[in-house]
Amino acid sequence: MKVDWHSLDAELALWRQEGLSLPLWWRDDDAITTTPQLERLTQLSDALGLPVHLAVIPRNADHALADYVQAYSALVPVVHGWAHQNHAPAAEKKAEFRLHRPLPDIMKDAKAGLDRLTTLFGHRLRPLFVPPWNRIAPEVVQNLPTLGFTTLSTATPRKIAQTAPGLDQVNTHLDPIDWRGTRGLIAPDQLVVQTVDLLRDRRLGRADNAEPFGYLTHHLVHDDDIWTFTHDFLRRLLDGPTTLWTAPETLRRPQ
Repeated sequence: MKVDWHSLDAELALWRQEGLSLPLWWRDDDAITTTPQLERLTQLSDALGLPVHLAVIPRNADHALADYVQAYSALVPVVHGWAHQNHAPAAEKKAEFRLHRPLPDIMKDAKAGLDRLTTLFGHRLRPLFVPPWNRIAPEVVQNLPTLGFTTLSTATPRKIAQTAPGLDQVNTHLDPIDWRGTRGLIAPDQLVVQTVDLLRDRRLGRADNAEPFGYLTHHLVHDDDIWTFTHDFLRRLLDGPTTLWTAPETLRRPQ
C-alpha cells in the first residue's frame, strides 16, 4: 500500500514553524471481550506510546475483558451506550439514544451502562459517554451530567466545548473505514487530504484546536490495510507537534 504523505508532512511542518501543537486522542469502539484483534490493538498502542480509549458495550462486556484491561494501563475504558441496540424505525438512521423510546427508559440504560462498567473496571473507567453510531438526542445530552458523566464523544468537529453544564464535548474526526462501501480502508490519499483540511482549519482558527483531534477505529473489523494505515498515520501525527489527551478520571457527583 502506497500513501502520498507529502501534504500532511507539509501541514505539520507549518504547525511546527508557527509553534502550534495538536492535541491528539484515539478511540476504538465496540469492545466486549478479549480477542486476537484486541491483542493487536494493544500491541499497536504500546508500540506507538498512544493510549487508546476503549469504548466498551456494557451489556455484553465480560470479566475476561475487565481482567485484560487491568493489565494494560494504555487501555482506557469508556462507556459505549448500553447494548448497541438500534431503536430507530427502518426509515431512520440507526440510534440507541435518540428519542425513539421514553426519555426515562433511555436514561435508565445510560445509567446501567455506567454502573455495570464501574463494577467491571472500577477506578480505571473514565466517565465518558460514547453513543452507538455517534447519535444522541439533545434531551439525553442534557441529562448525562446528572448520572455522573463528564464527557461526551460523537463525531465531526464540535461546535461548542460544552454541550451541557459540566459535560465536555470531545469528538472523533477521522474514521478510516469505508462503512458504506467495501468496509475496508478508505482510499488512503483521500484520508490524508481530509486530515490536512481538518488541520488547516485548526491552524487558521476556523476550527477549535482546543478540542483533541480524535482518530476512530473498530478493532474487530480491521483488515491488514487498516492496521497498517493506522500505524503509519498515527506515527506521523505523533512525530509532529502533538500533545496526548486522555479522558479525565473524576466521576461527576450525580445530582
